[in-house]
Amino acid sequence: MPKRVDHAQRQAHVIDALVRVAAAEGLHAVTMRAVAAEAGMSLNLVQYYFETKAHLLHAALERLEQQSHQRWSARLASLPHPMTAHAFIEAFLAEALPSDEASRAFHLVWTSYAVLAMTDPELAAQPFVEGPDRLERQLTAVLEQAQQEGTFDLRRDSAAEAAHLLSLSHGLGTSVLVGQRSADAAMGILRAHLDRLFQPPVRPGASPDAAAEHAG
Repeated sequence: MPKRVDHAQRQAHVIDALVRVAAAEGLHAVTMRAVAAEAGMSLNLVQYYFETKAHLLHAALERLEQQSHQRWSARLASLPHPMTAHAFIEAFLAEALPSDEASRAFHLVWTSYAVLAMTDPELAAQPFVEGPDRLERQLTAVLEQAQQEGTFDLRRDSAAEAAHLLSLSHGLGTSVLVGQRSADAAMGILRAHLDRLFQPPVRPGASPDAAAEHAG
């Protein structure tokens, strides 16, 4: 009886090979032939699953995003319940930083893809910003819920703050990737921003000292 081929497993094997090549040499150095060699497969077989390099890179981003969400879910599962919006977002920011091999690979591939897409129409045609857009909407919904619960200032624009959080996370992640600061230092900056973001609003006529006392 012929052996049954698990096509999803093969596709994942090819994507994992691409990530290893990209992590070692940079995404700009990735070719279909190099990925095939790393995967121990023929070039024709790699092209059977992914017709072009752009399709392969986009599939890699989707797989890395899925794995990141799984790690984020594991972080959330370890937190006390009921969970606060502050804790939910902090868990996301901690996962988004390139603090280990898996998160570093995700940040490296996504950032490199974004840079290459600026000059490569085929890469730009792939909807690779859908992932960040989904995250931004999710963070916005969490902040809006916090506003309804009275834990986040109603005067703040939740959508704008979500975009700010995502942009800050991306920028600090890149600074870690290039060695400008450590992951711990970047997380310290993010935590300080979150603390300010969730600080109770100052009541009209109240002194700053009274607001600080209330926050404590």
